[in-house]
Amino acid sequence: METREMKTIGTTPSLLGMGCMRFPLQEDGTIDVAQTQEMMDYALANGVTYIDTAYFYHNGESEGVVGEILAKYDRSSYTLATKLPVWTMKDASDTRKIFEDQLQKLRTDYIDYYLLHNLSAKSWQAVKDYGLISILEELRAEGKIKYIGFSFHDEYEVFEDIIKYYKWDFCQIQFNYMDTEEQAGLKGYQLADELGIPLVVMEPVRGGALAKLSDDMEEKFKSINPEESIASYALRYVASYPNVKVILSGMSNLEQVKDNVATFSPLRPLSQEEIMAIQEVRVALEERIQNGCTGCEYCMPCPHGVNIPQNFKLWNTYHMYQNYEPIRFPMMNLPKRSQADKCVGCGLCEAKCPQHIKISEDMPKVWADLSNPIWK
Repeated sequence: METREMKTIGTTPSLLGMGCMRFPLQEDGTIDVAQTQEMMDYALANGVTYIDTAYFYHNGESEGVVGEILAKYDRSSYTLATKLPVWTMKDASDTRKIFEDQLQKLRTDYIDYYLLHNLSAKSWQAVKDYGLISILEELRAEGKIKYIGFSFHDEYEVFEDIIKYYKWDFCQIQFNYMDTEEQAGLKGYQLADELGIPLVVMEPVRGGALAKLSDDMEEKFKSINPEESIASYALRYVASYPNVKVILSGMSNLEQVKDNVATFSPLRPLSQEEIMAIQEVRVALEERIQNGCTGCEYCMPCPHGVNIPQNFKLWNTYHMYQNYEPIRFPMMNLPKRSQADKCVGCGLCEAKCPQHIKISEDMPKVWADLSNPIWK
């Protein structure tokens, strides 16, 4: 298993990290513990040492299952990462309550990598208002936390503000060959590198979208090496950035675990031919985008409640990958009152759109495509 040193904090985690938010489920929606145990046992037996969970993964079930499975292992044989859900907190006193609950669920006395979860401009303000970093430092002084970091989902400018505010031990961003300009993106990678802050990467296969492509896209990769999985190209792309120290994969079955372990055991650098294939795929996928919505939100708020940018994001993603799976959960989480069928075609948004998108014409197409998808 490939490993990479986080020199500033003196740790050497496995380059492949096990993300614990997409475990296999039983019919009632709870985690299939037997399958999950088999997956984690295989990962640990084959060199994976970085286990990443969070307080609300799997509706709060993930930490408990992870703790149950890891109880049979020596605590020094793996490292744990979990996260503080800042957006749910009412005041600073919630920090220790949540943290102690996490220790109990995970059946451990300490957390190796503790993150402020899903920071955005709003939640970052709460971090400062509540003095949360100072509380985490107190927990570290007590031996309950080893390393302090944050995970991030917002614009680059917010990322720059956060990462320069404090001497973080590490941070976690979304990064893949389709998202170099999204959120922190490539600029965020470069800034973290300049500051000497090790990076953990989430969504390397974009929620599974880069693991299964349309036949014509997959052929670009299969023509180079028919034995290599499609997901492996996305993982190896992220691994080509040296300050990426852990790549989290949210694996859902044993086959995915075996494939990902094989990708990193050992890691094979991308060839020039493979780099060109990735670039070609990226361009081809971007050409499938249905309209030029940039998510600027100048069109908002819609007087009828439609979340215009989110509907267009889902629509464009669906067409890019010709696959409904990458948008399944976002669609479930988009309130019915905000969906495209609530558009009445009033046109008020169009006058404010800097891209001059014909929103009233596109919204019925969005609803037609997403309410009855031809690509599953």
